[in-house]
Amino acid sequence: MILGFYSTRLADMKRKICRAAFICAAVAFTFATTGSVMAPPATNKKMPLASSAFKDGQPIPADYTCDGKNISPQLRWSGAPGNTQSLILIVDDPDAPSGVWTHWILFNLPTDTSELPEDFAKSPSTAKQGTNDFKKPGYGGPCPPSGKAHRYFFRIFALDTTLNLPAGASRKEIDAAMAKHVLAMGQLMGTYQRK
Repeated sequence: MILGFYSTRLADMKRKICRAAFICAAVAFTFATTGSVMAPPATNKKMPLASSAFKDGQPIPADYTCDGKNISPQLRWSGAPGNTQSLILIVDDPDAPSGVWTHWILFNLPTDTSELPEDFAKSPSTAKQGTNDFKKPGYGGPCPPSGKAHRYFFRIFALDTTLNLPAGASRKEIDAAMAKHVLAMGQLMGTYQRK
């Protein structure tokens, strides 16, 4: 009688262990398969972006800020994919007190462009200038409040389309129009601090 009782308990325990193992295996399988489906898409192709004015991660000279000439620095890039239809340059400061502050939007740059000379923002071009957060078209240099250094990200984007937007388009309009069209991106970061 006692032996039968323990046999029944042992069989119940085996069933519970098997059921738990099955559930664990099913959950693990679900995570494994879902993980591969839900993982973010592969990072876009990288485009080297550099400047003769400053190195990545280094301070931006005052000439390119509101404390100097407030002109855009020289920029050069490479590596745009063959099916690129246009290029966009966006410069912003994620450390601004009010949130990300856009300093420059230049869009519909021709695909054969691989360099912008210093002070390009004032040069005639087939590219269009968006409206920055100074409420002006063109380049507005770093101009942070006194205190800690701010980071300024210069990003070049290769798109598989041209943007059907007028000159003076806002950052919000640019971001919406370029979504799902980015083929490759390059980034250069400089810092600036006002005492």
